[in-house]
Amino acid sequence: MRTWHAATELALYGPKGFYHRPEGPAGHFRTSVHASPLFAGAVAELLRRVDEALGHPAELAFVDVGAGRGELLTGVLARTAPELGARLRPYAVERAGRPPELDPRITWQTVLPEGVEGLLFANEWLDNVPVDVAEADAEGVARQVLVQEDGEELLGGPVSGEDAVWLARWWPLDGAPPGSRAEIGRPRDAAWARAVGSLRSGLAVAVDYAHRRDARPPFGTLAGFREGREVRPVPDGSCDITAHVALDACAGPGSTLLTQREALRALGVDGGRPPLSLASSDPAAYVQALGTAGEAAELTAPAGLGGFGWLVQPVGGACAGLLDAAGRRPGAEG
Repeated sequence: MRTWHAATELALYGPKGFYHRPEGPAGHFRTSVHASPLFAGAVAELLRRVDEALGHPAELAFVDVGAGRGELLTGVLARTAPELGARLRPYAVERAGRPPELDPRITWQTVLPEGVEGLLFANEWLDNVPVDVAEADAEGVARQVLVQEDGEELLGGPVSGEDAVWLARWWPLDGAPPGSRAEIGRPRDAAWARAVGSLRSGLAVAVDYAHRRDARPPFGTLAGFREGREVRPVPDGSCDITAHVALDACAGPGSTLLTQREALRALGVDGGRPPLSLASSDPAAYVQALGTAGEAAELTAPAGLGGFGWLVQPVGGACAGLLDAAGRRPGAEG
């Protein structure tokens, strides 16, 4: 028996882990990056705004954390202006190996670059940072959930120490009905703090399935995914293991919490239909515009990808407020 944190770490990133499979994550689930090139275009626009806010530094970093097979980086590079490309230093931070035929401009590494200026972007990274799971027992005491490789679980001892402090502040279980669950997000808070701390100045953005303290799911969100379908989370390397992120707990000073719908609209992605008059004047352009509007609608749908959370955290004062057009909400509580 292992804790879920230890079991997930081995199942995802161990020698035979899920993220070392040759087909890569895109063979099992579809992110905003895969849904439409409009997403990479929006990130490229955000990178342009960061560059302008920083005063066009001699070297501008774009750091893609949890880069997968480099799909987002490839899309952003294809959409950057030539004058920006000469100064741009793209980094992929990923534990899997570098894919063949990747753009040679991309620096591929397993650790964060330190002391860079620019945009750090983590799309669906934090949900794959392993966490422990707690469950309320018959007396309402939060206990550690232990798991075998075949997915069978049992309750361990009471949650204690810093994990208990985190639960009390961000996802209280003491006195909750038996069977109530929480994912202890402390490792994600630490991972995000390290990522933000790697920037000398600029903007850090985390995009993920998310929930806030006033609306935590009562039985947690731990799930498995394989070949495009949700499956039972079994930590044997056969499936992705993920859990939604308490982004409000991760947020540091000056952070903004937005929905993807709000953020993408602030970056110019709108799912509005083209005018019908275009169908008569230029049918080909109308069909193309209709397809683009459909992709934008998928990226911004409130019940789908548009409901994802965006945690936006400036480092230094230059990049504060770059997405204020979406409406600012405080990121941290207390």
